[in-house]
Amino acid sequence: MPSLQALADVLSRAAVVTGPWAPAILFFATFVEHVFPPFPGDALVVLGAWYAVHGQISWPMMLLFTTAGAVVGAWVDYRVGAWLGHRLEARAGRSRLLPPERLAAFDAAYQRWGGWLLLLNRFMPGIRAFLFLGAGAAHLPQARVLLLGGLSALLWNALLLFAGAVLAKNVDELLSLVTRYSWTAGGLLAAVALGLLLRWLVRRRVAARLAARAAGREEAR
Repeated sequence: MPSLQALADVLSRAAVVTGPWAPAILFFATFVEHVFPPFPGDALVVLGAWYAVHGQISWPMMLLFTTAGAVVGAWVDYRVGAWLGHRLEARAGRSRLLPPERLAAFDAAYQRWGGWLLLLNRFMPGIRAFLFLGAGAAHLPQARVLLLGGLSALLWNALLLFAGAVLAKNVDELLSLVTRYSWTAGGLLAAVALGLLLRWLVRRRVAARLAARAAGREEAR
């Protein structure tokens, strides 16, 4: 894949030119990936893990910079989410699409499950930035959000180092492993989202039928 090879070439040149400060590129990659999800931050982190395992980059620096980039990106997402949350709350009740009870239900659900989602965010490709937006909108404590986000990033990066050291024979194989994981995880997330949507539609339809029957009985009286 030319694009991945180009990333590998850029990182290789940076490692040679800047020496121990090359992980700053990985900080930028993980940060930008949180604020602009289409950016291929994971690909750079995978390459960084490979170079760290093989001595071209200090692996403690790799862990530090990639985790720090993820935490800073998560903080930006959280603050944007908090801003959006305040605006939505101010407009609640003015539109049928945004009743106060719907916002309250979202907040309650995120207070219950948000911690687990944030702890697993690095293992959920494509949606991790939105999880921090949701945390800000639901007013989860900022310190807790950043702690869980940092732990998730640290675990993910450590697993990449392990994969580069034990599972993969070369950088292309490591990239292939992570790509297959991303597609598999993305497919599972899409299936879960579709299942939840179907469940909501069925419940809504059943509720509408019950309301119609209740109204019919009232009219018959």
